[in-house]
Amino acid sequence: MIDIANLPMPLVAAVLLGGLGAIFGSFIAALVIRWPQDRSVAEGRSCCDHCGRVLRPIELIPLVSAALTRGRCRHCSAPIDPIHWRIEACAVAIGAVAGMVAPSAEGVAGAVFGWILLALAALDIVAFWLPDRLTGLLAIGGAIGGIAGIGPIAIDRLIGGGVGYGSLWLIAAGYRRLRGREGMGAGDPKLFSAIGLWVGWQMLPAILLIGSMIGLGVVLSARLRGAAVTADTALPFGALLAIAAYPAWLFMITTAP
Repeated sequence: MIDIANLPMPLVAAVLLGGLGAIFGSFIAALVIRWPQDRSVAEGRSCCDHCGRVLRPIELIPLVSAALTRGRCRHCSAPIDPIHWRIEACAVAIGAVAGMVAPSAEGVAGAVFGWILLALAALDIVAFWLPDRLTGLLAIGGAIGGIAGIGPIAIDRLIGGGVGYGSLWLIAAGYRRLRGREGMGAGDPKLFSAIGLWVGWQMLPAILLIGSMIGLGVVLSARLRGAAVTADTALPFGALLAIAAYPAWLFMITTAP
């Protein structure tokens, strides 16, 4: 029998936050699928999107159910949207890694940071949408972290919030003036501001650079596959920022004195 008391704290935290991530991941997947369709996430039981059959509890276990059913409905055999298990797997990884690198309240905060970023990134990829309510929740979480004394000090977070919003707003305004059209959604500066409230101003240049490099990689990959990519091709820049922000938080935590 395993004596939990003798297990390394990082391992215990990784298992607990990873398990919690599976639960949150299931909710995030439902959010990403239903919210853009103006469907309630809190109301109504989960059912097959094809035949409408209500799913049983055994079919709702994060990751496990997808593996047992091979990603298909038990009733009609139609494929279940893989976004479910993909988001669940990402949420598990986010929680487990946060617990491993910071087995404390800081790790819990980092996991929450990662899960909200995951939801925002997925919504931006699926619907090119960064809901103000979710971005606002991320910003509030960053402010609370500063007040609680977790991670970067409050003044660095506040500067990060201002610099994050102002920098992208200026870039968007400059593009609009030069090209005569919108080049960035209104949600991107808000998201970058919320990220700054979590990681402080010092990490923002690296996040912007990494996000831009990821975007460049996406464009190059698309061109290599033969896809048409033009100056008007839209990219979910908010998702790129969110993807870059969580590793930046991990770097900040692991290199902190």
